[in-house]
Amino acid sequence: MSALSTTVVSASGISKADLAQLKRAKFLLENPSLAARTSALLGSPVERGLSMLPARFQKSIHQASEAAMMKALDVAIGSLNETAIKPSKNRLHKFAAAASGAVGGAFGIAALAFELPVSTTIMLRSIADIAKSEGENIQYIDTKLACLTVFALGGRSSKDDATESGYFAVRAAMAGAVTEATKYLAEKGFTKAGAPALVRLVSLISARFGIVVSEKAALQAVPIIGAASGALINTLFIEHFQNMARGHFVVRRLEKIYGAEPVRLAYQQL
Repeated sequence: MSALSTTVVSASGISKADLAQLKRAKFLLENPSLAARTSALLGSPVERGLSMLPARFQKSIHQASEAAMMKALDVAIGSLNETAIKPSKNRLHKFAAAASGAVGGAFGIAALAFELPVSTTIMLRSIADIAKSEGENIQYIDTKLACLTVFALGGRSSKDDATESGYFAVRAAMAGAVTEATKYLAEKGFTKAGAPALVRLVSLISARFGIVVSEKAALQAVPIIGAASGALINTLFIEHFQNMARGHFVVRRLEKIYGAEPVRLAYQQL
């Protein structure tokens, strides 16, 4: 353990074991984007794919992302429930996502509007399983929305700077919308999907989620990738958000033990 880490433990009261988990969480949350990882693995720059996307598809991607988030919100509030945690579940979710990716890849980005809600729902259930494994109660509205906001953590825009793209910065930017949505759902339940509080939250999440979706669509637009690697792209897609979820819920678990501010400060100093 470095001198810095020892100081953090001494100053914050965070144990060495938990600090190691926080360090791992930070690695996951601040890791290279999906674009960088897929480009490195597949040897095909995402920029090439983006240049091949017609301008009209950017609007389609935005609409598909918002529709996928509304579907995810519906699933999060309506049908996520308490089930036994099985270690193999994440592998099963990856397999299901790969299957939907293979179908989507076969038909190219034109199939995005149909494939994305399916893969997003699969990812949400995987995220919920990770949340439960970190001690969260998935029946709580707060936890359900925390699962949903994981989709906002994985998108890094080229326009982001350090103050906008960091994990805690994104959480802070989402905090007001999450609070409003939580209050609305607690008072009125999920009766009006078009409620302003829910629409605002979905809009904020889908804006960042759409960045990753654009990268995914760009990869599928490259002819040498296409259907052959559609399954692989979706496997990386879900793995990306599983990593975000693992890091996010580790941080939340430690915040419940030590408090939000000590965890944030330790995270920044690691």
